[in-house]
Amino acid sequence: PARCLALPVARPRAVLRGCVLAMVFFFTTEQGYTLYMGRDKHENEDLIRYGLPEDIWFHVDDMSSAHVYLRLQKGQRLEDVPEEVLMDCATLVKANSIEGSKKSQVAVIYTRWRNLRKTAAMEVGAVGFHDQSKVRRMRVSKCNAIVNRLNRTRREEQPDLQALQEARAAEFRAERRAKARQASLEE
Repeated sequence: PARCLALPVARPRAVLRGCVLAMVFFFTTEQGYTLYMGRDKHENEDLIRYGLPEDIWFHVDDMSSAHVYLRLQKGQRLEDVPEEVLMDCATLVKANSIEGSKKSQVAVIYTRWRNLRKTAAMEVGAVGFHDQSKVRRMRVSKCNAIVNRLNRTRREEQPDLQALQEARAAEFRAERRAKARQASLEE
């Protein structure tokens, strides 16, 4: 893979020598979970394309909003995520919706990244789902305390999303080969 150079902040999104660099905002919950979102709909496109299997996607239902992602640990189940962390994600996505932030309460949908479906005919930032039954829904009210707490942990980075995805895929393949070797040795 090509070595990626850091780009100045004045150029928030670029493809350089095969590297996909997007301006991404990272946040940390009180429980130590990492949340992230793109600066705009173009970064959201990169996040949709280069997500990881451990990512959970959040969006305000039926309104324009940021795409907020929760990064789980490898092998962690969504059911094991504390309710407070889900509320942090939902509150952050509500706060980053122009229309949703003005409402006292909104519905937020969330699902695993691998359940997102993107076609060429869709507008920038728009997604569908492979399996609608795997999309969860929760109601969230405005809570400035949560947004302020998360914003104090906010940092901007330009990760090479494609390289991160490729590294995770290589790691997965290596784990699968190791399990297969172990299984053949046990036979």
